Amino acid sequence: MQIVENVSLREHSAMRLGGKARFYCEIHSEDDLKKAVDFAKQKNLPVIVVGQGSNIVWRDEGFDGLLIANRITGRKVLAEDKKNVTVWIGAGEDWDEVVEWTVKKNLSGIEFLSAIPGLAGAAPVQNIGAYGAEIAQTLVELSAFNILSGDFLTIKKQACGFAYRTSRFKTADKGHYIITSITLKLSKSPPTPPFYESLAKYFTRQNFKETSDGQASHAREYTPKMIREAVIAIRAVKLPSPTKVANNGSFFTNPIIDKSQFEKLQKKYPGIKGWPQHQNLDAPNRGTPSLAASGLGAGQAHELKMIKISAGWLLEEAGFKGVHDKQTGMATWPAQALVLVNEHAKNTADLLIFKQKIQTKIHEMFGIVLEQEPELLP
Repeated sequence: MQIVENVSLREHSAMRLGGKARFYCEIHSEDDLKKAVDFAKQKNLPVIVVGQGSNIVWRDEGFDGLLIANRITGRKVLAEDKKNVTVWIGAGEDWDEVVEWTVKKNLSGIEFLSAIPGLAGAAPVQNIGAYGAEIAQTLVELSAFNILSGDFLTIKKQACGFAYRTSRFKTADKGHYIITSITLKLSKSPPTPPFYESLAKYFTRQNFKETSDGQASHAREYTPKMIREAVIAIRAVKLPSPTKVANNGSFFTNPIIDKSQFEKLQKKYPGIKGWPQHQNLDAPNRGTPSLAASGLGAGQAHELKMIKISAGWLLEEAGFKGVHDKQTGMATWPAQALVLVNEHAKNTADLLIFKQKIQTKIHEMFGIVLEQEPELLP
């Protein structure tokens, strides 16, 4: 393990903005990790751990501490029975390669999370999700290093504090733990409909039959490979690759509002997209159709407690799809307004100005405060 000084943080964020880190190192084992943290403690420096920087925005001021890049790799099957397979994944593994590996084994559970950039260790922190699936639905436990105590420990799923796009590692215990591996329980059973609206439409376009409830079906059963291929195809159209275009993917989380606010918005904007918000992370909600698509009117929405609104729809309705902001050098992706793109921004301050323009207009139009999904560090 080598520790170097004065490293550009732009190389460690998919948005390619930010200042410099005072120290930087890569770790390939738990022993490397302990040595790196000991180095930081000796110099009284803060520590931040990153993967690929796909969900990070660095401040222009930089980071006066030790930046650790997690490169702890490895994957293996731990246990297997008639219904499930439990797998162990090193935190430094590329997430999409992990998904591909499980799909090749015909295992179901994370195929809906295909093509999400980043490393496996970051998945629980953000509780990554797509098409109704979340990492919390398959995670059994994770291994982590407690920076304060210097101990390695195992944290069970129930103790991770999972919620929509968040966990205890992003909130109450932010910066206290460094995840070294994750353990997932995947199913041998195939994925079953109903699916999210965009997936159902994709399968319909691929000459699948459509049932009376609007969901795609087929005489053959679905396979994890079919879902993965569909997700990759849909994302390829909507989302630019961070290796080619500077972006953090979806920049804002889908806001969750109560039923009364939704009913008011639905009267003013009949086309607004929203989904019932389920709190049980063990029960996938990927088949829940949007309220607009299912034809639910304001009178029927009273049965729902909380509703998740499409942030992408809000941005499009506010006129932010395919915008190129000359003042800041920022833009929104033509195929998906939720993706902010760094075209020629000079610094993070430009990004934050553009973000504020969007948040202000969305609040003025809908009374909703959009929350940034990528983490602003340090």
